[in-house]
Amino acid sequence: MYRTHTCGELTAEQKGKKVTLSGWVNRRRDHGGLIFIDLRDRYGITQVVFDPSNDKDSHTIADDIRPEFVLKIEGLVRIRPADQENSNMNTGAIEILGGGIEILSRAKTPPFEIDSDKPVSEDLRLKYRYLDLRRDRMKRNLIVRHKLIKMIRDLMDEEGFLEVETPVMIKGTPEGSREYVVPSRNYPGKFFVLPQSPQQLKQLLMVAGIDKYFQIARCFRDEDQRGDRQPEFTQLDMEMSFVSEEDIMNLNEKLVTKVIQEITPDKELVTKPFAKLTWHDAMSTYGSDKPDIRYELHLSDVSDIVSGSEFKVFSGTVASGGVVKALRIPDGAEMPRSEVDSFEDLAKQHGAKGLAWISLKDGEIKGPIVKFLSEKELSDIKDRTEVEEGDLIFFAADKFETACTVLGAARAKVAEKQGLIDNNKIALAWIVDFPLFEWSEEEGKLTSSHHPFTAPKDDDLDLLEKEPEKVKAKAYDLAMNGVEIGGGSIRIHNPDVQSKVFDALKISKEDAKERFGHLLEAFSYGAPPHGGIAWGLDRFIMLLLDEPNIREVIAFPKDQKSKDLLTGAPSELPKDQIAELHISLSKE
Repeated sequence: MYRTHTCGELTAEQKGKKVTLSGWVNRRRDHGGLIFIDLRDRYGITQVVFDPSNDKDSHTIADDIRPEFVLKIEGLVRIRPADQENSNMNTGAIEILGGGIEILSRAKTPPFEIDSDKPVSEDLRLKYRYLDLRRDRMKRNLIVRHKLIKMIRDLMDEEGFLEVETPVMIKGTPEGSREYVVPSRNYPGKFFVLPQSPQQLKQLLMVAGIDKYFQIARCFRDEDQRGDRQPEFTQLDMEMSFVSEEDIMNLNEKLVTKVIQEITPDKELVTKPFAKLTWHDAMSTYGSDKPDIRYELHLSDVSDIVSGSEFKVFSGTVASGGVVKALRIPDGAEMPRSEVDSFEDLAKQHGAKGLAWISLKDGEIKGPIVKFLSEKELSDIKDRTEVEEGDLIFFAADKFETACTVLGAARAKVAEKQGLIDNNKIALAWIVDFPLFEWSEEEGKLTSSHHPFTAPKDDDLDLLEKEPEKVKAKAYDLAMNGVEIGGGSIRIHNPDVQSKVFDALKISKEDAKERFGHLLEAFSYGAPPHGGIAWGLDRFIMLLLDEPNIREVIAFPKDQKSKDLLTGAPSELPKDQIAELHISLSKE
């Protein structure tokens, strides 16, 4: 028997009991003849003391022990002296008097300290992830992840959902992101792809009459990485029949609230019920379609004030159909020019040509553009933005989305710099009334804002053929503390409406049949009204645990270049295996 107890469960109640423990050496200390070993497993740490007067042979073996050795230890549970109790440990009231020790496995010196919170480079942590996962922080993250997913499964079951697994090798049906491609050995020149989501498959389940489906789904996207992205990630995916937007949002609000209250009871949920914003209002007020509403700093629209201004950057933008947005920075007048320049660089990164600014200092408005603005324009800007002494105002003049996004990025940077974000608070907001389409400069045509099966608002159906860019979608995203954690929509189940959407997207009947024929054929056999949503579980857990990126809540993630530093993937394959797949490689 390797163990009678774990290293996290012994208390004073087991005093005098003979026990066997197994685990890793967390720390070894030699105190003038007495050797102390902190033995660690997944459940906790237990202190073991080896006294030569009690068992000389065990003491001799313990003298050779080093950190991360794997041991089996026998001994008696005894109460620690009162002045030596450790209230920070579940087992801090007891220790084991070692009476037998067996080295199960020796260990090299680890590349970083396991029992320390000292910073370690991420590359090193990912290369030795199996060691990194021994640390308390990572162990906590995996335990919370397990509890959260188990809770979700239980809640979905209570709500009458069936968990149905869907394939991870499917037909390529481009839906926005680049797909991972799997060559077929049996069918030369043909390929599977790994799914970006189970979107079409869950809609087929609705046609099948499943009614309420969910899945803890693995999804794959071959896209550039960010802190909240991974090439493979996990979704809570769900789909329902005979539901409205409100039905789906109400159910998910109930589920999310329960999970947050159970998993992070110490955090304050400040939106009860969740806020609800239209896409236009979210962009106009916060500069983001996934706004962080834990703090103020609202954008103002000054387009009407400056439409006739001598400052042609402003008036010209308004005349061409753009907007001029403003963001008041509290106490920003003292911002050094180098910092102002950093905000201008940020604006350029988000597609603007730059930022204009003015400040109110010593009762006087100052700034490079003041000479181009009339007294009335300046006065109206002061009133509109509610600027106060010592404040600075940034202006962005551009197309609506660009101007809002630029100042939204500035807003987030200011909030972080000025300490306006309370990480103990959770604020959630539904974003609704998205545009059904968006213009792609790269493709020179309209593309789907979500996917081509998203239903348009009923009141906008007449706009589909003549003014499709004005059509709003029956879509909804869920934003949490400035991060999108979920998104979904009501789907199109009417063939005539689907045909009009394809026409707006310039998808021919032949192309539609090639790409989506299986789904369209299924709909011809009776499709119920249906809709769904997917949560990004990695992002959700990341936010709940206050981690800086989703790599910290995934057991074996890829790095920021989509490489697996642990196994070395992606890697080359033997030439005969490549040939068997009927593909050839080019170094170009």
